[in-house]
Amino acid sequence: MNRINIKDLNDYSNRQYDEMKSLLKKSRTLFEQVEDVDKTKLTLTRDEEKTQEYEVSSGKIIVHGYTTPDVTLTDEEKNAYQETMDDFVEQVSDLVDYNTLNIYENNVEWSGVLVKYDLEYSYSVGEQNGVYISGTMIKVDEESVEMLNNLKSYYQSFSAKWAKVLADRKSTKTREEENE
Repeated sequence: MNRINIKDLNDYSNRQYDEMKSLLKKSRTLFEQVEDVDKTKLTLTRDEEKTQEYEVSSGKIIVHGYTTPDVTLTDEEKNAYQETMDDFVEQVSDLVDYNTLNIYENNVEWSGVLVKYDLEYSYSVGEQNGVYISGTMIKVDEESVEMLNNLKSYYQSFSAKWAKVLADRKSTKTREEENE
């Protein structure tokens, strides 16, 4: 059996105490450094966002970006918007008040009001994909359920069309940056 000498035990305790004290000091020093960084708050500056508004047929598009090429709308994008409105009327409802279509760097958002149902819809492609609705006391009958199914089904073609637009914008931006 091994016996621990009291002198060794005291020496061991003192070394452990010194080590703990050293670790606490290092921890406090690190914490103070983090506090100093928080106090100085490193701020990253980004160019101010620019927007450009376009009228296309009976609708409005707002393009958001940071440079002039970012906020430029191409003819293909104008045509895609016109097709989007036409397809929506054909597949979902012809009684609709369209809101603005917003094109951001990583997202496209479009909304409107289905007049007959007093229901607001919103489509989003990119960062927050999906179909969103808002309304008050909507009567649930066969016709309204069918309209909701059509609204949901149409999102697939909307999503495909505008995801392609976002991808084209990104590839164009990448090519422009490579040419600089």
